Amino acid sequence: MNSESAAAKQDIGPQMTKLALELGPLVVFFIVNLKGEDFLARFPVLHTWFSEPILFATAVFMVAMAVSLVLSWAILKRVALMPLVTGVVVLVFGGLTLYFKDPTFIKMKPTVVNLLFSVTLLGGLIFGQSLLKYVFGDVYKLKPQGWLILTVRWGIFFLVLAVLNELIWRNFSTDFWVAFKVWATMPLTFVFAMFQLPVLQKYAPDPEPSAS
Repeated sequence: MNSESAAAKQDIGPQMTKLALELGPLVVFFIVNLKGEDFLARFPVLHTWFSEPILFATAVFMVAMAVSLVLSWAILKRVALMPLVTGVVVLVFGGLTLYFKDPTFIKMKPTVVNLLFSVTLLGGLIFGQSLLKYVFGDVYKLKPQGWLILTVRWGIFFLVLAVLNELIWRNFSTDFWVAFKVWATMPLTFVFAMFQLPVLQKYAPDPEPSAS
């Protein structure tokens, strides 16, 4: 095995771990909501705290998100900014959901998170700052024009996700919203990220001239 393939495997490992830690709480949320009726029927005492499956799923989601952040720190020795912000908003809106026994709050969480990211990225451009560079600058090296293009695209993409979330939770059932959140939002994000690869290649820094 040559050094390049070994380095590639070292790079893939942390990325796969990071993906699993971010996707894990969402999958747990989906499963618990799907099987919520069975859980509540099997353990009647839960009915004293959770009147419907989505409330129970929200509580489990909050715990799973907290565990994910702790594991991220323990395994990767860092917590990325975006999962950290998402985790904080989950705990806040999940807490409001459980306190008021109203799932509207947890349904609004993706809207708030995506709007926050969108406004931050697009707003930074007003002040001449491509803030995406400060998040991923240690992973990707790009020319200023490349960071500008990615910042605009991701800012608009997060805005689209916020609008989609509002349309889904206001017009469809809770179960449909949960399924959309897990099985549509994540694939859409992945596909969108894949379409940005040409930008990473086109605006990569020019290779430094060799000493010879």
